[in-house]
Amino acid sequence: MIHVEKYHGTGNDFIVVDAALTVPDRRAFAIEYCDRETGISQPDAETTGADGVLFLALEDQYSPPRVVMTLVQPDGSVAAMCGNGVRCAAAWASRKTGADELMIDTLAGTRPATIADDTVRVEMGQPSFSPETVPLADDSPLIEMSIDELTVTAVNTGVPHAVAFVEDVDSVDLERVGPAVRNASVFPDGANVTIASKDAGQNPVFEQRTFERGVEGETASCGTGAVAVAAVAHRLGFLEDEESVTVRPEGGGLEVSISAGGAVLSGPVVRSYETELPVAEPRRIS
Repeated sequence: MIHVEKYHGTGNDFIVVDAALTVPDRRAFAIEYCDRETGISQPDAETTGADGVLFLALEDQYSPPRVVMTLVQPDGSVAAMCGNGVRCAAAWASRKTGADELMIDTLAGTRPATIADDTVRVEMGQPSFSPETVPLADDSPLIEMSIDELTVTAVNTGVPHAVAFVEDVDSVDLERVGPAVRNASVFPDGANVTIASKDAGQNPVFEQRTFERGVEGETASCGTGAVAVAAVAHRLGFLEDEESVTVRPEGGGLEVSISAGGAVLSGPVVRSYETELPVAEPRRIS
């Protein structure tokens, strides 16, 4: 049996496992327990399954404490970065150490985080439109290009996003349109597909929905997607320099700022529960 905890950042939910515990097949563990029909659950839990498993290695001998984060997604793949995952990792480490400043090491680089009450603020690095970084199959940045039914701009915020601004996010059939854009030939490694619409009554506020690569479906929230919305809005001239923006996925509001120093993502994190899970049987990779 493995002791696990369940965290979520604005509805983007994760199983958290201390990496000091032995999980022989992390891929099988994630596939089994992230399943939205048969995965991790509790009698009073609002959801079944999860958007991924965070394997966290705490190195508290450093000041501030460091956490090495590995995110295994529901399809068994490993994601280089996850904004809400980093925020959950920081909250987990803060609970263990009492520290309100932490360093989260991801495959996309180290992300400094600070904790204030239930809000976790993460320095997300500089969004990149470079075709080598996204990456793209073409040699120039992809700015407002028509792919299937969306007009998208490609940016890397730790992972690649294809961002489209639409009149109304709720009018888009993202489960239908998302896979076509996610698997478009211009994205050799695939891309997350994020749509956004500006709230006419507030400025600057954007509604957001994201079809996530690795989840292969829509998630209640996506931190890298929120940063992607702000970065593309800034690139297209929708935001002033260093202007902060509220991005609202289904799961709740996130605050994003874009400046010459990079992007900052802030929002709440909730620890849902803890439980014990059997170690999943290893799976043969076909």
